Amino acid sequence: MKFIHISDVHIGAKPDATFPWGLQREKEIFLSFQKIIDLCNSENIDLLLIAGDLFHKQPLLRELKEVNYCFEKLVNTQVVFIAGNHDHIGLRSNYVGFTWNRNVHMLDAESMDSIYIEDINTEVYGFSYHTRDVVEPRYDQVQPGCEERINILLAHGGDEKNIPMNKKAMLNNGFDYIALGHIHKPEIFSDRMAYAGSLEPLDKNETGDRGYIQGEIMKTEDINSISIRLIPNSCRRYYKEVLNSNRETTNGSLMDQARNRIKELGGENIFVFNIKGIRDTDILYHKEDFFSLGNVIDVIDETVPDYDFEALYKENSDNIIGLYIQRIKENAVADEVAQKALYYGIEALLGARR
Repeated sequence: MKFIHISDVHIGAKPDATFPWGLQREKEIFLSFQKIIDLCNSENIDLLLIAGDLFHKQPLLRELKEVNYCFEKLVNTQVVFIAGNHDHIGLRSNYVGFTWNRNVHMLDAESMDSIYIEDINTEVYGFSYHTRDVVEPRYDQVQPGCEERINILLAHGGDEKNIPMNKKAMLNNGFDYIALGHIHKPEIFSDRMAYAGSLEPLDKNETGDRGYIQGEIMKTEDINSISIRLIPNSCRRYYKEVLNSNRETTNGSLMDQARNRIKELGGENIFVFNIKGIRDTDILYHKEDFFSLGNVIDVIDETVPDYDFEALYKENSDNIIGLYIQRIKENAVADEVAQKALYYGIEALLGARR
């Protein structure tokens, strides 16, 4: 049985909405979902598993219809999915009473339920969120009912507010595969348990690969095996890149560093630049200039001016600047925090004197 496991698609989300590429990012989320549908057909996938948060919020009726139309395009693939904390089934949810295509099975109950798909001898267990937060552990004791079937658990959560999980206990409960959702960073715990992560990164903190899990389970009287792999498939990535500064660095050379990094990693991607190190005391970096280079979402300047503290102390031994330098050095000469305090404090004192 061949399957694809996705989660946290967040259709309707609007990442980077205030930036020029924001509208395109919203469209790319749905485009990534459509690519999964195409992959199911081209790879002859038997089962598409969606482990919650297909939508970013309570889905609109038109959104359900668009997604259902995508499911209708599937040739040989069955779909099983649950609602997560973002798209939980509220009292007025459009999920209630919606008619899905025959190949689509939503485990919409608030308590553990399952669907058996006879053609592939597979039973999928799970339940949907009916409130935003579910704080009690509800997966640790769940066990499949028929050992001869391929048994899969769809589970959404893994933190304090969203169904804490004892993953070791869950792995010992007899499921052939546990498809996890909610955590956006993909993580494979074993061949039998994984977070697929989000299809697309949704903010600047979601760096690294994003995509889907593809796997195959063989289960007969003589064979019981599973293999899975994470396949990166997002339209873009976020990168947090360090730009190094020293006393020779100018605004121009720093911009060239950033420009080369964007060229190397791909101009379609989105960047946070963190400037680190020391700088000439006569140089101030113009962070606003970096946004003209492409998809730059943030610039953080952590540099400190390269002061000659001995010279400063000699020039100011009889005033507050000299006293400040002396006190900091006496307390923790080699301590990094103290060194930063020295730099920033001197910068403030000198600035106040100008």
